[in-house]
Amino acid sequence: MGPRARASGRARLWPCGAGTDRTGAVAETVGGSGQFDGAAGVGTGGNERRTRARPKRAGRGVSTRTSLAAGTDGKLKRTIFAPVWIALAVAALPFALGLSVPLWVQYVPFLASVLVLGLPHGAVDHLAAARLDGSGAGSEGPIDRPLAAVGSLYLLAGGAYLLAWLLAPAASFVFFIALTWFHWGQGDLYVLTVLPERTHLRSPAQRLLCVLLRGGLPMIVPLLAFPAIYREIARTMIELFDPGAITLLDPVFAFGTRLALGIGLGALSLGALALGYRRAEGAVQRRTWRLDAAETALLWGFFLLVPPILAVGLYFCLWHSLRHVVRVIALGEESDTGITGTNTTDTSRSVAREFARFAREAAPLTVSALVIFAGLYLLAPVTDILGLIALYLVLLAILTLPHVLVVTWMDGKQGIW
Repeated sequence: MGPRARASGRARLWPCGAGTDRTGAVAETVGGSGQFDGAAGVGTGGNERRTRARPKRAGRGVSTRTSLAAGTDGKLKRTIFAPVWIALAVAALPFALGLSVPLWVQYVPFLASVLVLGLPHGAVDHLAAARLDGSGAGSEGPIDRPLAAVGSLYLLAGGAYLLAWLLAPAASFVFFIALTWFHWGQGDLYVLTVLPERTHLRSPAQRLLCVLLRGGLPMIVPLLAFPAIYREIARTMIELFDPGAITLLDPVFAFGTRLALGIGLGALSLGALALGYRRAEGAVQRRTWRLDAAETALLWGFFLLVPPILAVGLYFCLWHSLRHVVRVIALGEESDTGITGTNTTDTSRSVAREFARFAREAAPLTVSALVIFAGLYLLAPVTDILGLIALYLVLLAILTLPHVLVVTWMDGKQGIW
């Protein structure tokens, strides 16, 4: 039996069909080379190739795409992604019409994220690690070692970052923005490279541009459109630990800095999309490029129109966290047939079942995170809603650093780069 086909010679998970057929089967060769008839699995031109369906087990480094990606991209768009696109467009509409939304309403998404998607989305990192390295492919597998490893990572990295907030909150805020920029970019990179049948992001350079662009939109566009609100949020977070330290960041909010960032992000948007269009081959890759372009335009408009607290709160819950939950669900052994259904109703029920399972798995460590939040409150008590959100953002910052390290490891295991 000949060697198994690989993407870039190293990926265990083959993003966007590289090394697999559309169903996630792994192509194996018999004899030499020959053209492959994908329908029959028989070589034309001399030598035979067989497609042998391998069971899709997450773990031991064998992740043939992901369970959800195999034949369910359209279902995900209809049942999960499209409603979010519509929700963001609807949220932007009142502001596009010049209307205002009460401030208390703008706080709701962030407050809801404590229990709904936002905070819980990183509470199963130990399960993701277990399923990817083979320690526990299914939800019932042994997870003691991954739990200890991920727990130690959170303790060390999160503890060090908490110390940094206490000693240098202004620098820690800047690092939080940069870290979130990268992390939210890598979240969208996964969706654009693994879930579609084939991606237009064909090179590491294109994928780096995607991370910079997609992560930059929620971090930089609000600074361009709402600098005063952005500064007030930064001030509230920083002054939890060092009153007056916000002045260290005054150059960031200067008009010249914002102008340069705006021009740079605009050029990055046009350049990344132009390169993607040029590199896209065939109808499938062009369709993926159009999705990328449409989402980029949507996010530009959304963050230009919607005030930052509301905009980032909605994005955090409905866009970033939701997409990561989909990724984690795809790693579960049970989800080989989890997202099923021949019509929208059946598929929606299947999605609801998978999300209920995720909620049960995320609950214990979500509660643990709330205990940490209570400790932060004792360390830096606040008396108003903005201060409470600022303290919650510090909690997210502390948890984000180890979470990003886990997700970066996942990217490597799944062949994203």
